[in-house]
Amino acid sequence: MSALSIRSGFIDHLGIELVRAEGGESELRLALSSQHFNSWEVMHGGVAMALLDVAMSTASRSVAPQGTGVVTIEMKTSFMQPGAGEMRAFGRLLHRSTTMAYCEGEVRDASGKLVAKAMGTFKYLRRLAVGRDVHEQRRPDEPSGD
Repeated sequence: MSALSIRSGFIDHLGIELVRAEGGESELRLALSSQHFNSWEVMHGGVAMALLDVAMSTASRSVAPQGTGVVTIEMKTSFMQPGAGEMRAFGRLLHRSTTMAYCEGEVRDASGKLVAKAMGTFKYLRRLAVGRDVHEQRRPDEPSGD
């Protein structure tokens, strides 16, 4: 497994596990439970989209310098069929520029059937200071807007 991490409260809450992320590719695993289901008792579309987003973003981060993150600029998702059981998500970097990454991703069920497919664009960023006061960034002559 690579040294890349996907730690976040939301990802941890969903139970998404990183299997690998290296060389512009990634793989994730999620054992579905009732908390992941919609009213039809299959994987909620938002869970599928979270898997796709994380798979593509970790694929793009796997080739970036340490300390570099990505933010999702846009993402298009197509849903093929319901998902149940253990899900696998795969991300692949298609093209990278200095500041942008273009990726594809897919979610497959335990039997390998395609559940959802996505294309996404991600912007590379250096990690920002968390919890800083946004007002500190304002010019002294700039109105506060409060």
